[in-house]
Amino acid sequence: MTDFPKANAVIGQSGGPTGVINASLVGVIEEAKKHPQIEKIYGAVHAVAGMVNDDFIDLSNLSQDILETVAVSPSSSLGSSRDKPDAEYCAKILEVFKKRNIRYFFYIGGNDSANTAYILNNVADEMNFDIRSFHIPKTVDNDLLVTDHCPGFGTAAKFVSCALIGDDLDNRALAGVKIDVIMGRHAGFLTAATALGKIREDDGPHLIYMPERGVSMDKFAADVQDVYSKLGRCVIAVSEGICDENGETWAKKLAEQAEVDAHGNIQLSGTGALADFLAGQIKEKLEIKRVRADTFGYLQRSFAGLQSPVDVNEARWCGRHAVQYAMEHDNGSVAMKRVGNGKDYKVELFRTELKNVAEKTKSMPDEFINPEGNGVTQAFLDYAKPLAGELPKTEYLGNYPRI
Repeated sequence: MTDFPKANAVIGQSGGPTGVINASLVGVIEEAKKHPQIEKIYGAVHAVAGMVNDDFIDLSNLSQDILETVAVSPSSSLGSSRDKPDAEYCAKILEVFKKRNIRYFFYIGGNDSANTAYILNNVADEMNFDIRSFHIPKTVDNDLLVTDHCPGFGTAAKFVSCALIGDDLDNRALAGVKIDVIMGRHAGFLTAATALGKIREDDGPHLIYMPERGVSMDKFAADVQDVYSKLGRCVIAVSEGICDENGETWAKKLAEQAEVDAHGNIQLSGTGALADFLAGQIKEKLEIKRVRADTFGYLQRSFAGLQSPVDVNEARWCGRHAVQYAMEHDNGSVAMKRVGNGKDYKVELFRTELKNVAEKTKSMPDEFINPEGNGVTQAFLDYAKPLAGELPKTEYLGNYPRI
């Protein structure tokens, strides 16, 4: 430990909730209690909004029973925020930190959260106020740079996989076309994960569309027609960020008055417009009578009782390591490196600079997407299976020989 005064710590949870973000919170609390350099542990209510408004709870004396329940609870136990702090906002936060002698800052979130930690650290340097600013990765989108994958993705991948297993069986019982719109603004990892539950050769989803590959409406309809002609049915997983052949988001084209969040992002998950539009196009172009569509929306973020064991353990581990890194470094972001695959799956944690993660996003690599742009490769399945964990096995009698 370098020369650094004893002080208090604060933890915040930012952006969209996940099924394991609270495991990271618990990891920070558990590790912080081990270090005498950290005195009180504050929880910021609704992230930076709570920090700037001096709205905290004391996390120092929570019982282990409570912490274990928090760790398996979905969503953000402290509340979240979509505020995007600038230097002026961060300066106000730091005034609160000075008053409460907070010098350890742990922020659990995505790339915007990493950017907040980066800005806060820089402003603190300008003010000659020494803090330790650390970002802990979180996102169901799995789109942060540097890290092999993100806590939150594995559990969300398990949810969408299980949902598509059931949806495919439903579609077998009453055949037609079923379209499911999955989260993923710029990256298709979560939509791609719907393929993990496929067991039989004719299992759905039969078509998977990700933001990384634009598709025209004519190509989309032709793909559906091809599957429907062969199987008499078709199950489709579509990312909310799906683009046309010119790279323009279909959802944006549909929105007459697109809702925009504090980060300038078009609102994609709070409406069923894209699903309804795609279903209407299939009915019109292919004249298929039974076409249904669902938008998963926010269900995939905080579904209770469906944590991936790997995901929840890694999330907690990342929280612990953030504190360990803070004992030696001024700032950073926790990242994972995969050092094993398949049955030998294993990761190592390491620290990377905040600037390497802040405000940047990662896309699905080419080797994860099939050449037609409407499905995934074995390389993706090998990558994602250990993260989601074991999935339900099902049986379908309709494929058995007739007598």
